Amino acid sequence: MAMNERYEPQAIEGKWQARWDEAGIFRAGKRPGAPKKYVLEMLPYPSGKMHMGHVRNYLIGDVYARYFLMRGYDVLHPMGWDAFGLPAENAAIKDGVHPAIRTQENIVSFKAEMKSLGYSYDWSREVNTSQPEYYRWNQWFFIKMLEKGLVYRRFSKVNWCTGCHTVIANEQVKDGVCERCSSPVVDREMPEWAFRITAFSQDLLDALDTLKEWPDRITSMQRNWIGRSDGAEADFRVQGHDASIRVFTTRVDTLFGCTYVVLAPDHKLVAQVTTPERRADVDAFVKKMAAQSKTERTGEDTEKEGVFTGAHALNPFTGQPVPVWIANFVLSDYGTGAVMSVPAHDERDFAFARKYSLPVKVVIQPASGDPLPAGDALEAAYTEYGVLVDSGEYSGKTSEAARQEMARKLESEGRGRATVTYRQKDWGFSRQRYWGTPIPIVYCEKCDPQRHGIPVPESQLPVKLPEIDVQEVLTGKGEPPLAKVASWVNTTCPRCGGPARREAETMDTFVDSCWYFARYLSPHYDAAPFDPKEAQRFLPVDIYVGGPEHAVMHLLYFRFWTRVMKLLGLSPVDEPVTRLITQGIVNGPDKRKMSKRWGNVVAPASIIQKYGADTARAYVAFAGPPERDFDWSDAQVEGVFRFLKRVWVLASTHQAAVAGATHPGPFEGKALEIRRAAHKGLKRVGEAIERLSFNTAIAGIMECLNALSDAGTPETPAEKAAMAEAVRLLSMMLTPFAPHIADEIAEAYGSAQLTVSQTWPEFDPALVVDDVIPYAVQVNGKLRAEIQVPADASEADVRAAAEADERVKSAITGKTLRKFVFVPKRLVNFVVG
Repeated sequence: MAMNERYEPQAIEGKWQARWDEAGIFRAGKRPGAPKKYVLEMLPYPSGKMHMGHVRNYLIGDVYARYFLMRGYDVLHPMGWDAFGLPAENAAIKDGVHPAIRTQENIVSFKAEMKSLGYSYDWSREVNTSQPEYYRWNQWFFIKMLEKGLVYRRFSKVNWCTGCHTVIANEQVKDGVCERCSSPVVDREMPEWAFRITAFSQDLLDALDTLKEWPDRITSMQRNWIGRSDGAEADFRVQGHDASIRVFTTRVDTLFGCTYVVLAPDHKLVAQVTTPERRADVDAFVKKMAAQSKTERTGEDTEKEGVFTGAHALNPFTGQPVPVWIANFVLSDYGTGAVMSVPAHDERDFAFARKYSLPVKVVIQPASGDPLPAGDALEAAYTEYGVLVDSGEYSGKTSEAARQEMARKLESEGRGRATVTYRQKDWGFSRQRYWGTPIPIVYCEKCDPQRHGIPVPESQLPVKLPEIDVQEVLTGKGEPPLAKVASWVNTTCPRCGGPARREAETMDTFVDSCWYFARYLSPHYDAAPFDPKEAQRFLPVDIYVGGPEHAVMHLLYFRFWTRVMKLLGLSPVDEPVTRLITQGIVNGPDKRKMSKRWGNVVAPASIIQKYGADTARAYVAFAGPPERDFDWSDAQVEGVFRFLKRVWVLASTHQAAVAGATHPGPFEGKALEIRRAAHKGLKRVGEAIERLSFNTAIAGIMECLNALSDAGTPETPAEKAAMAEAVRLLSMMLTPFAPHIADEIAEAYGSAQLTVSQTWPEFDPALVVDDVIPYAVQVNGKLRAEIQVPADASEADVRAAAEADERVKSAITGKTLRKFVFVPKRLVNFVVG
């Protein structure tokens, strides 16, 4: 097949995509005896249109999938759709199009764009989370976790999004607003369903140390979010009441310095302990706090304010009374909802004490250096560990020793205990929206008067979403839409057969993405969420690509879910992913993150139409390391297109001349240099892919191309054979990045196989060693020159060459040589005096 003179990607790319599909080359499981490699990108929400930020995300996984196929692995590289969620429902409310219809239209569009880019997905494993075949298993997990005590119903203060009209998780609140719609989030008391993720807090925390191939920033964010605090609980008995205030502190060694106790404004004891004369002020403050969000109350820039309740509580060690306050910085759902305040040794407590003229008592002195002044003269809190003073029998002990002894004393006297708390809270997952998984619970007044909920029998799963009229039901006003569908919500009790009502709330869509990676293993398996045999074969995911913004949501939730799957006997692994790659963002032409919100989206279709899919792929690979952000550049896109066109010209120009060329060797002169260029490029590209340096890999291909182009027309049999080999190797190097042009060139050069089904070629070690290598020449550690010497030059040869350099000679002439330092293949240093 003779190549056209002109590079016309639109003429070849559809052809190769069709051939890949026909060959089923990307179907996993075709190499059962080979080592496995599970490569995955976070599944997209099908918004309908891709932009180049999406292209980059999916390309990272695609490069690896193709590369490891060529390395002989049985590669699983699936794709599916995170199809439930608020965007589709909000669009339905706005446009009057049912979310099921809109979602399917978007999937068709998104999938077509993905295919046009030549991604190596095994589409036989495609999943759609809005299909009953999938969400049936969400419901199954719910029931199994309910049986294990990992799901429960609670009445609590929740985050209510005023824009989405639903509860959202703590992790979805950013600076007091909804991370999805940017509407204010307010506190609201209401019942909800929750996953007991805190049962795994310590395990999730400990296992972060095993995630050696996760970015440090992600593991740090999860560690901080889980937020383990080692400390002690202590009981302060309230004077005049049969009640005690239990506080949690990480600094029990400072307990003798406690001068006041603070309750959360909504703590259950506030109403009980407040004195009549303080009632009006306390009630006004409680009302004011109820109107503010957690973020407004506890932000770093928020002024700390509070009100005295009139009550006093007794220090469990001294028996002395301290005033009881309420303040904005204490939350009822963190710790015990009460804190002991030691202003001499806590910055927040110090500022509050100074504002309200409360006592400051020093009980910790530095272990060395100048002692602290008395509390009244203290200018700032001393927060370090030290030696205890004015602390009874513990005076003179170090903070570390006193902490343990004091905690044991509290426990032995029944006034407290050593304990651990976590910042992480259980995951409230019930949502007051339509487009999500129905919660498989019914309420029967006869069998379940307390409304704990009766699970739907497994034989009746899935509980399907009803087909509803979008205009009548999707009002988005806060009441669960399903509650209005009488034909659906009214049902029979599975226990007594009497009338019952279904749970009208749906599951958070993060439930869908907690375990989708396992459903890909056997997407049509009907006996369980997935086939355990396939889990043994492919789990964990080897390479996972996605955004760092999911650090304490999806990336934490699915670690939790993987542990649940192991607990249920489904999965052999504790951790879902071995290597996590968090890609950088693509900024639009205006330097802002590419987004429909900013109107700065560059559509891949426009690039494909003008330059071809290979240019779109190679451009985002060449723009920078995958984990870094980069700015879109039309000029650089044009530059990458010219590069691929040069590859095409090189291959088409030499095709006829080198056809059938062979040569037994040895190769010398230009033939040898052609082979050197190809094998050096092969080595550089392979090593760059392995270390996630795709831009360096493309640069290596460009360098190889330049060398082959500079070699000119091959004339001798050896040169022709060398050029034929070099062009074939060039096509193999291009395969992970620009597979269409790679296959077209490979076919033109006689290959009967798709490049991705061939073995990644091994470079010849003898050809990648340079004949000459550079040496840096220093005099007294200062660089004076760089010389080129034969690669096999001895120390004496390198020294002689260095001394012959005029710049070195002028620096050492007339001076005494005290030492000569020789670092093979790197540098020499003359130490003179």
